[in-house]
Amino acid sequence: MFNHAPVLIAEDDANDVFLLRRAFQKLGLTHPLVVFHNGQEAIDYLSTNGDDANQASTPPPALLFLDLKMPMLDGFDVLSWLQERPPGEKLPIIVLTSSNQEKDVQRALQMGADEYHVKPQQFEELMEIVNKVQQRWLKGQTEGNGP
Repeated sequence: MFNHAPVLIAEDDANDVFLLRRAFQKLGLTHPLVVFHNGQEAIDYLSTNGDDANQASTPPPALLFLDLKMPMLDGFDVLSWLQERPPGEKLPIIVLTSSNQEKDVQRALQMGADEYHVKPQQFEELMEIVNKVQQRWLKGQTEGNGP
């Protein structure tokens, strides 16, 4: 069964967005990708996606790839905002960022991130990350995996 649940990407670097799109394509993942260039755009989308009128036409997102270093509002601002939402609206958050600092890792996980990955240097490593995310969070939501 085909699932139209979008995968959200909050990332300000166009090259990183391109590589994520390419990884999804090469792995055969058919979820629509919705890209935000800063934390404010992500919050605006998530704020309106919960509206009853919007919910009929747009399925809730499957998960969010979140960069920590973005203009306007950063990834920590998004995590803080997400903490204020009702528990029933929990969205899997996959931090994918350039920071390998332990304080950022711990802070992101304490603020509700489900996974933390440092952006890899090699495309094959990114494919491995996306495949693991797919196995953990999207399995059963892709074409051919339904009943």
